[in-house]
Amino acid sequence: MPSTNSKLLELDALLRGYLQDGLIVAFSGGVDSAFLLWAASMAQKQRQGQGRLLALTTVSFSVPARDIEDARRLAEKLEVDHELHHSTEFGNEEYLKNDALRCYHCKTELFRISSELLASRPFHNVAYGYTASDVDDIRPGHRAAREHGVLYPLADLGFTKDEIRREMNRNGFAIADKPASPCLSSRVMTGIRISGSMLKDIEDLESKLRDGGLEVFRVRHHEDRGVRFLRLEVAVDEIEKAVRLRGMLTGEAKKRGYRWL
Repeated sequence: MPSTNSKLLELDALLRGYLQDGLIVAFSGGVDSAFLLWAASMAQKQRQGQGRLLALTTVSFSVPARDIEDARRLAEKLEVDHELHHSTEFGNEEYLKNDALRCYHCKTELFRISSELLASRPFHNVAYGYTASDVDDIRPGHRAAREHGVLYPLADLGFTKDEIRREMNRNGFAIADKPASPCLSSRVMTGIRISGSMLKDIEDLESKLRDGGLEVFRVRHHEDRGVRFLRLEVAVDEIEKAVRLRGMLTGEAKKRGYRWL
């Protein structure tokens, strides 16, 4: 199995080629896309700034404000051009019905936006942070990436999520310890129609729990015969802390029309 150092050299060589023709990195503010953007920025700097690099972050109800801010700060630290574009998956009924293909419709919208940028700007490549650790998962969004010709060099070169976190930590990036942060729509039980207000409730409640000291957790939205309720998933070592916050969370949930937690 190739070492991380040898894979980093291969990644640098690949990215230099992409940069020459212009590279857009789909940058969510998560660890994997942050690593890809960092590697691309390093490849550009080693070429004395030659090549074209743009970080693209999409904004919608499904993206937590915290992730947008994380993306903005890291792009600024890396001195990479960064653009926010509003995505319109909430205008797509196929997305809103929240079935097994929700992620496909979301990524289709992301790559539609990136394709428009390719058509109007001096860029010819789009890459995203799909990794070797994702290959065995069911990921409908990856189908959308393949359909749009999006590159996924981290998976191609065998980078795992653990390797990526180690490298980001070794290079002094606090984001290395950021818990996985899938979109807010992933918190809603499959088959329940998604709404912007629903996701805003989830974001607000998760923010209060984070302020209360929780780090690895999810607030899940459920419905049964018209009754809305929430389920809290939390890391084992944070259960006691979650129990102490239960009263606050239950009160906040009931204010928003949830029957129980």
